[in-house]
Amino acid sequence: MTSRIFEWLDSRLRLKSLEKTLLDEPIPGGASWIYVFGSATLFLFVLQAVTGMFLAVYYAPTPDHAYDSVQFIERQITFGWFVRGLHHWGASGMVVAVGLHMLQVFLYGAFKPPRELMWMVGVALFLLVMGFAFTGYLLPWDQTAYWATQVGINMVGTVPLVGDFLVKVMRGGETLGALTLSRFFAVHVLFLPALIVTGIVVHLFILRRVGPAGPWDERKAAAVREPFYPRQVYMDAVVMVAVFLVLVLLAMFVPFPLADKANPSDTSFVPVPEWYFLFYYELLKHVHGPLEPLATWVLPAVAIAVMLLWPFLDWQKKVRAPASRPVGMAVVGLFLITVFSLLGISLKNLYGMKRTDPAVAHGQTLYTNLGCAGCHRIHGNGGAIGPDLSYEADARPDREWHIKHFRDPQSVSPGSIMPKFPLTEAELQDLTSYMLSLKRTT
Repeated sequence: MTSRIFEWLDSRLRLKSLEKTLLDEPIPGGASWIYVFGSATLFLFVLQAVTGMFLAVYYAPTPDHAYDSVQFIERQITFGWFVRGLHHWGASGMVVAVGLHMLQVFLYGAFKPPRELMWMVGVALFLLVMGFAFTGYLLPWDQTAYWATQVGINMVGTVPLVGDFLVKVMRGGETLGALTLSRFFAVHVLFLPALIVTGIVVHLFILRRVGPAGPWDERKAAAVREPFYPRQVYMDAVVMVAVFLVLVLLAMFVPFPLADKANPSDTSFVPVPEWYFLFYYELLKHVHGPLEPLATWVLPAVAIAVMLLWPFLDWQKKVRAPASRPVGMAVVGLFLITVFSLLGISLKNLYGMKRTDPAVAHGQTLYTNLGCAGCHRIHGNGGAIGPDLSYEADARPDREWHIKHFRDPQSVSPGSIMPKFPLTEAELQDLTSYMLSLKRTT
């Protein structure tokens, strides 16, 4: 039955010729695990698109509702937390995959003639991926997203002549607000996907026209020519499944909590960007005064220009072996050492500080504002009318019990004198998180 359907479709769509074009292309030197990063990146983009579409169904791109809609996705929608986790970690995975793919292409000299245009399109795709990361960061509209975006926009403002204009275009006005969020959302879900799909099509078109580069050893490349299917397809599929399983585990066991809702008046908040921007964040800490433009736009502009034009800057046009390209290897090695050194310093500083879960911190604020200390004591502070809560999580570790108790104390503790408080679902969750943080092990 299946073969008949395929034959019927083939008679009308000529699928066999398409299959030959897609799967029978010869790979110089044969299939290799080193070639899987491009397919992994494409898989991650598709995963981001699918999870993003599901998130967009419930997301509301306005300052009044964006934060609450993300919390609603996390706490009320079935598997909403899982989909958001996949989308969050998928973004990191895509940055890693693109970086590894570009590094492999550079090491193998696959950017050299006649593949200069393919390299330049690849660099443009890398920049689009970073654009995805930057525009998507604002969408949860929490404190971290708001202030990190504010810092990024302010850096754009240091560009001479066009800086002020670019800032107004990005903000949609004079301040970061409703128009900014709406604009970032539109760019994130409409403009950038259209550009990246176009870039992928162009990238693959060029690849089909010029063919894969294969290994840098020309004799090995000429000795073996293996079709893309089945071995390379199998390798790509294995890596895709492995990447997906890693993302599933991260989404399930490494939560990505929101900070407090964005507060434009809280200028004391110190934002921390995602890990792939941390090296740049660390660099900005050490560059001040007249040299600040050097870090905010001169170095990034030079780095992007060098990446785009590298095929034309490399004077050894026909030499692909890394050992025969010491200058290029040294430049890339120095760049990577600098980036990872700055990243390591930033991570050490960040994780060396004791940090509080934003939900726990908000719950503690609620505990104070509701006057709970008038009846309850925590580590010797507070009243003695109600139970001592110093080690509440050890006595009652059940989250659902606490939520029911805060919603209606009489329902779980008949005779309780504790009043009902008009708490939202998010506040119930945060107050419970604070209660569950009160244990002997902390």
